Amino acid sequence: QVQLVESGGGLVQAGGSLRLSCAPSGRTFSTYVMAWFRQAPGKVRAFVATISRTGASTSYTDSVQGRFTISRDNAKNTVYLQMDNMKPEDTAVYYCAARNGNVRLTSAQAYDYWGQGTQVTVSS
Repeated sequence: QVQLVESGGGLVQAGGSLRLSCAPSGRTFSTYVMAWFRQAPGKVRAFVATISRTGASTSYTDSVQGRFTISRDNAKNTVYLQMDNMKPEDTAVYYCAARNGNVRLTSAQAYDYWGQGTQVTVSS
């Protein structure tokens, strides 16, 4: 069983930045494809970004392309989401997710493990 713990959420003004971190438990972090999803009030959980096991490949949803950066440090067992030039529509609970295998997918159903979520609020 993998436990995922997110941190770094908070309140930021539009145009500002935040960095989220996710630290899975266990010693097999490098074997998981990692991703970030978000869920705004009244909406379904939506894909934000995903990163390959080595960190060499990434994918983003169109609305965050060029503003958000997903990265990972396998030596530190941590995945990050750097969020720059944030907008009020980025307000949501952000979830870290992990999946076994080596294929980066954007569907929430494809992920095996989830964190508890961290609130991100962007004020206008």
